[in-house]
Amino acid sequence: MKMTTVVLIITAVLTALIAGLFYAYSCSVVLGLGKLNDSEYLKAMQNINREILNPVFFMSFMGTAVLLPISTFLMRGQQPAFIFILLATLAYLIGVFGVTIAGNVPMNDALDKFDISNSTMNAIKQMRENFENRWNFLNNIRTVFSVISITLVVCACIWNKEG
Repeated sequence: MKMTTVVLIITAVLTALIAGLFYAYSCSVVLGLGKLNDSEYLKAMQNINREILNPVFFMSFMGTAVLLPISTFLMRGQQPAFIFILLATLAYLIGVFGVTIAGNVPMNDALDKFDISNSTMNAIKQMRENFENRWNFLNNIRTVFSVISITLVVCACIWNKEG
């Protein structure tokens, strides 16, 4: 098996892991969290956002952002696999990585600074209203683009002629 194929397979696995993470959030985690009262919801999101900042998550999230462009470079000249991996890279870097960095992370940072225990019920309610729907919307965008990305990576794997 050639190095290009090995890199492409590792890229596919990491991309699938990220797609699965965002999919699981969209179809289960946010639904369960939505049932919590305002204070419980904010505390839970603060804890989740702190705990996800770990080496396993960073390896898959950042690894995908690094390996997709590398795979694109390695696949240049191989049609149609190159086009699939290029589109996968663009989908991930814009719709997953970009949305996370420009949208979800700043919201997570603002929530992390919010002092729930010393806030009024109205302030807690307002914070949730400002956070929940927008965060979920951005997460749904990440979910769609990560699923698009993994689908395109799989297509690149199928049409990879280097084997």
